[in-house]
Amino acid sequence: MQNSFSITANLVDILNKKIYPAEVIVESKVIKSITSIPNSKSLIPNYILPGFIDSHVHVESSMLIPSEFARLAVVHGTVATISDPHEIANVCGMEGVEFMIENGKQVNFKFNFGAPSCVPATIFETAGAALNSDDVKKLLQRGEIKYLSEMMNFPGVLFKDEEVMKKIQYAKELGKPIDGHAPGLRGETAKQYIDAGIYTDHECFTKEEALDKLSYGMKILIREGSAAKNFEALIDLLNDYSEMIMFCSDDKHPDSLVLNHINALCARAVAKGIDIFKILQAACINPIHHYKLDVGMLRVGDVADFIIAEDLINFNIKATYINGELVAENGKSFIQSKQVEPINQFDCNEIVADDLIVTTKDFPNATIPVIEALDGQLITNRIEVLRDILLDTSSQSLIPNTQHDILKMVVINRYHNAPIAKCFIKNFGLKKGALASTVAHDSHNIVAVGVDDESLAKAINLVIQAKGGVSATDGNKSMIVALPVAGLMSADDGYKVAADYTAIDKMTKDDLGSTLLSPFMTLSFMALLVIPHLKLSDKGLFDGDKFQFV
Repeated sequence: MQNSFSITANLVDILNKKIYPAEVIVESKVIKSITSIPNSKSLIPNYILPGFIDSHVHVESSMLIPSEFARLAVVHGTVATISDPHEIANVCGMEGVEFMIENGKQVNFKFNFGAPSCVPATIFETAGAALNSDDVKKLLQRGEIKYLSEMMNFPGVLFKDEEVMKKIQYAKELGKPIDGHAPGLRGETAKQYIDAGIYTDHECFTKEEALDKLSYGMKILIREGSAAKNFEALIDLLNDYSEMIMFCSDDKHPDSLVLNHINALCARAVAKGIDIFKILQAACINPIHHYKLDVGMLRVGDVADFIIAEDLINFNIKATYINGELVAENGKSFIQSKQVEPINQFDCNEIVADDLIVTTKDFPNATIPVIEALDGQLITNRIEVLRDILLDTSSQSLIPNTQHDILKMVVINRYHNAPIAKCFIKNFGLKKGALASTVAHDSHNIVAVGVDDESLAKAINLVIQAKGGVSATDGNKSMIVALPVAGLMSADDGYKVAADYTAIDKMTKDDLGSTLLSPFMTLSFMALLVIPHLKLSDKGLFDGDKFQFV
């Protein structure tokens, strides 16, 4: 690492809302001086600005371990994340959180992990671990843990559940922020939730909901991930609430991370005509203030965390510096891959097609509840479908109907052998074959969708054999991306994982016929019970509005 160096570029002073030619001198990881270059007659290229921060992300959803996530993210100017290790905690508990922290420390990148607040997320599913309030307190006492992660159990907050309130109180006592997760919560109940000390939410999917929460003092995270896309609905808020807005991805698959990160949200906001300083305040500054991060803001005396952009329109990143070290330049990452010993929890047997049969006794009424997946959203609809359109009269079983785009979905307990939960789902668009995944928020059991039981069994057995992964089959040809780290992440080179994932994603669309933008990401949320309206856990079909089984 260079001990001392200088950079000349157009400095973007977000805090003072100025852009001017300057020389920035860095010594021993810190910005030693910033000197304006007056009356410059030659055109000075490039812009120097603070690095981008993803204000809420589950690194596990990239299918990469933290060190590999960092390798890819720095290319796009990301220097830090607010990372909730909730996913691996649901599989491996405290050991999983420790794995993320220690692996993140191996690279020059500013991971800021939270203490998962909801492990398991609900009592209506089987997880691999549980973190009680004492566990959460131990985590919050650690310097590496910056906040209490998203409080998804908003009914527990509203009804003052003892364990929930203890976790919130511990965070308050230690002066650590508390993240929210309250989709659709409005009015007095939203106020009650916020008044408990919860001051962020990344789940707003309408401008009206966000405005309601803003009125009570809650900060809104504009989310644009691989499945949930709320940018278009919420970005206009940045015009009037620039101090209350942050950008996040929440869940970003590896193929998406290869293409872009927070820089893409900045470019899209510029295209909307929003003031550049408001955009960069959300992308670079607000997370530092809210989470009290040790990340530089491009001031004299700050640690040298900054990026060089070709322009302030497309945000093509020329270079990224963290702690004064050049970690990426011209699309190439200088962060090295790290070897890890995978951790996991996986103990279930392979299945046969007959295990997946759904009979008329399972759904005795004339209509049956069906999950309607919505492209680009985590929420689902509950629709009622005539049972007869799924009825195979010869066997008196219910089978998928591809003409109506209604397929079979199953969730299998991956932690021990148990009865298989089954239902039907609309909008995946498959014409043949099946998909399966062990990435299934929040408990990460096996979730699968398909057009016939033979294909479903084949896809499911592929991920069981690999002890985790995402698989696809058309009945003959099959593919799998193995995820041996907790059934959530690969330890391979991030660019290889992204290429493999791109190939299997292409197969689901070109060969199997899926009409979804991100089939595996959407599939991963079909077991997410804390998001309305209808989902499937390993224990059965679940009503997310009434918070009870159907």
